[in-house]
Amino acid sequence: MKLTVGDIVARKGKGQLTELNVACAEHAAAAEAAGIEIIVSGRKHLRTAFRAAAPNTHFTFGLIYGHTVNADEAKRAAFEAMEAGADSIYCPMHYDVIEEMAKEAIPVVGHIGFMPQKARWTGVAARGKTAADALAILDDARRYANAGAFAVEIEIVPSPVAAAISRNSPLVVISMGSGGGCDVQYLFAADVLGETEGHVPRHARVYRDFRSEFARLQQERVAAFAEFRRDVVTGAFPADSELVAMPEGEWRKFQDALAEWS
Repeated sequence: MKLTVGDIVARKGKGQLTELNVACAEHAAAAEAAGIEIIVSGRKHLRTAFRAAAPNTHFTFGLIYGHTVNADEAKRAAFEAMEAGADSIYCPMHYDVIEEMAKEAIPVVGHIGFMPQKARWTGVAARGKTAADALAILDDARRYANAGAFAVEIEIVPSPVAAAISRNSPLVVISMGSGGGCDVQYLFAADVLGETEGHVPRHARVYRDFRSEFARLQQERVAAFAEFRRDVVTGAFPADSELVAMPEGEWRKFQDALAEWS
């Protein structure tokens, strides 16, 4: 049964849920079949397909940072996403924007800790390794809660800090590389399946090697296409069994009629 926002909030402190960032409908369908409780994606062109592939899984649609530049645009994008089947909205924007969204009963997930969208300022580095920075992240969580968010993603923060923030916040805290003391464990489906090209984050765990399988399948595609071309060149394709038969009498009638056209 699909979890509502209320269900997710009610389960805080009662064990961890799982969440996957999905990149295709196959990811979404597999996540539902595996019992993953939450899927998330910001791929607007695929969100209808995600909803259809995982009708019984909570679907968080992610607003891409920078694609909406104020509260009105964020609200409009959120309403469109929910009309398309999203159950909640990820939005890493300022608390003022989240407050305006919450006023319209839009269930919002914020973002604290390391924020890739702001890495130009911070670089790619963990957050919360000093007491002062840990307190700043806690303040971010409180401000999101006061703004009306129901959850936050906490990314690349020391596990004890993330767990303490989760214990001391009413928010559902979603851990991305921040340890097991939060309410939800979140990974990218592409990392789990070994589909990621290049660097795989330290906090991600790879469970399969789909890149090797994709490479093998590509070789098989090339081989199959080459065999098809060879069979055309040699006359082995098409075979009689692959063609439509014509009764002999009808063929003779056609030949007679064809002769009159000559």
